[in-house]
Amino acid sequence: MCAEEARLMQVFDQTLAWSRARDYREHTKHDALNSPLVWAVAGHHRWTRILATQGVMRFPVNIRSLLGVPQVHNPKGLALFVMALLDRYQSTQQDHYLEEARRLLELLRTLRSEGDWGGDCWGYQYPWQDLGFFAPRATPNAVVTAFVCEALLAAYRVTGDESYRHSVESAAGFFLGRLPRLLDEADRLCLGYMPMDMSMRVMDVSILVGAVLAQLAALSGDVELKHQALRLTRYVISCQTAEGAWFYTDPPEHSPVKIDNYHTGFILDALERVMDRLRYEEWRENHRRGLEFYARHLFNADGSPRWMSHQDFPHDIHGAAQGILSFSSPAGRSVAPDLADRIMAWTLATLYDPAGRFYYQQGRHYRKKFTFMRWCNGWMCRAMARYMAEAKVERT
Repeated sequence: MCAEEARLMQVFDQTLAWSRARDYREHTKHDALNSPLVWAVAGHHRWTRILATQGVMRFPVNIRSLLGVPQVHNPKGLALFVMALLDRYQSTQQDHYLEEARRLLELLRTLRSEGDWGGDCWGYQYPWQDLGFFAPRATPNAVVTAFVCEALLAAYRVTGDESYRHSVESAAGFFLGRLPRLLDEADRLCLGYMPMDMSMRVMDVSILVGAVLAQLAALSGDVELKHQALRLTRYVISCQTAEGAWFYTDPPEHSPVKIDNYHTGFILDALERVMDRLRYEEWRENHRRGLEFYARHLFNADGSPRWMSHQDFPHDIHGAAQGILSFSSPAGRSVAPDLADRIMAWTLATLYDPAGRFYYQQGRHYRKKFTFMRWCNGWMCRAMARYMAEAKVERT
């Protein structure tokens, strides 16, 4: 074992230990409205909720504890840890990784959104005001549910436990039965973020759901699920720019976020899962062009992640982790052979604290040296585990 690999294994285990010691509970970016004080002052109007959420999120230090924001479990973060643990189990055959993954999967069962949503589903444990919607605490959403489903599918592939697969099959009812259909054509389908009236087409939503349905279709041979997965993916493909990029929303002017880092990676990785599971080769060129744009416009030469294609700072830990994931794969390495290595080296040198945690962001003039469990440690555990797993495959 080389020194670099040994160090990465140590960093992974330190990060996991730091996170487990805190029971994986967290503050996170958009949770300001979980503060009783903030809610009392700003919780009763859309724009005051937006200002409060954005103000706390953008503050240079983490003031959530002062505001009484509780630390809670984040289902999406737990799913990231599960996928990381399963990768480490498969790479090492060390049972403690699998045991911890199973424990977190059981915890995820208890965090399902209550109510009749058409199937199993998950949301964030805080009220969330965005430009296009307001979601009360624990309202299920497509993205969180898709990530939990990815963890469940990974667990099913590793263990053969049918209960994990059944939960994903249940979630398909939520995806196709309760999410609004913002575009519904014969060959294209766009789903809304949440089961409520909304018009904002968030680009990664449809393809993340499509990737889950594609995997279910591959397991079951269900022709209808395959059809819906391809419709969802075809919609996203139709929105790719001539340069190979995707805006965050369709149309772009519906959000101040334009072509950003980690959502680009979400789309590319989900597209690859659809193609691989359904053995559908038509979009390989779209995938390659997307990876080329991602490498060229959303990372700097030193491996630091750009915030958006037109904006360098802040260098965000989530962007770094997503870049490691996308460019560790064989397709990613074929486009940018050493980019994952450069991103990993930059991240460990710039945003890692040897106590076992990753910092949130590197700004132009200062770092935000606080840690969000899902945004920082969850994503980096996922990225490190996949990076090591791909390196092992490459060596063999």
